Amino acid sequence: MTLQAANAPIEQIILPNVRDIGGFDVRRALPSAQRRMVGPFVFLDSFGPVVFGAGEGVDARPHPHIGLATISYLLEGEMLHRDSAGHTQQLQAGELNLMIAGRGIVHSERSSDPVRASGGTLMGLQAWVALPQAHEETEPGFQHLTAPALPTVEGEGVTLKLLAGSLEGQRASTRTFSDLFYADLQLDGGSRYHLSAEHIERALYVVSGEVEVVGQAGRFGADQLVVLRPGSDVVIRALGGARLMLLGGEPLDGPRHIYWNFVSSRQDRILQAANDWRARRFADVPGDDDYIPLPDSGARWRFK
Repeated sequence: MTLQAANAPIEQIILPNVRDIGGFDVRRALPSAQRRMVGPFVFLDSFGPVVFGAGEGVDARPHPHIGLATISYLLEGEMLHRDSAGHTQQLQAGELNLMIAGRGIVHSERSSDPVRASGGTLMGLQAWVALPQAHEETEPGFQHLTAPALPTVEGEGVTLKLLAGSLEGQRASTRTFSDLFYADLQLDGGSRYHLSAEHIERALYVVSGEVEVVGQAGRFGADQLVVLRPGSDVVIRALGGARLMLLGGEPLDGPRHIYWNFVSSRQDRILQAANDWRARRFADVPGDDDYIPLPDSGARWRFK
């Protein structure tokens, strides 16, 4: 839904599509028919809470990426990351994994052996940040940040944890290639948070609870992506306890193509990556030799 009032702080409200990725649902707020990106964020997925029984778990088999960085952040549970650059990292609730795909990387995400043996819960988010054209072919990399390593700002009924980029005079140590921000905001009932207009494009994604934006009619609840008007003064008020993800930044330096897990400013680069995956020219993931065939052509968008 697009809001037309020129002086309203909210520009759009987006409801995510729901996709089954093999045993549990993922809610995809970006891209959508209404909005392809917010700043450099081209994908935003949330998942869970899901409960696994003994013998069950996540099995995101090895798959490739180019031209982007993935940010994985868990609210509950744990997950094991492996990639073709040789990184193996257990991700726990409150921690962050950043994977820079650049010119090409393959990774898998699976439940750990203890979780698979006894069962457990999982809840979290994964965002994809498109790299600027000058860095699309950068060397692949990986970074893990524990909860204490993430800058935290606290106030009256407000806790803000900065996951990437800069906000409120704070800067996360997460490696980034463009102007952006990504934060986990928790609000007690009745508390307010003033979101600075320092970044051009901004949005909030409601994880739980219900909030309102002062000066804008309506209430916004779980799984709604609320896109804010550039330059608008935004005060978020929680009607009860609420948790939000804040995200945005500088608009991308041109349109992007997406096909499957590939992101690029050049369509020929997408086709090259698809052919390389089909021909098994990507590096393997040590310790995880499973393989996902290239899907039928379909999920390709030209961002405008």
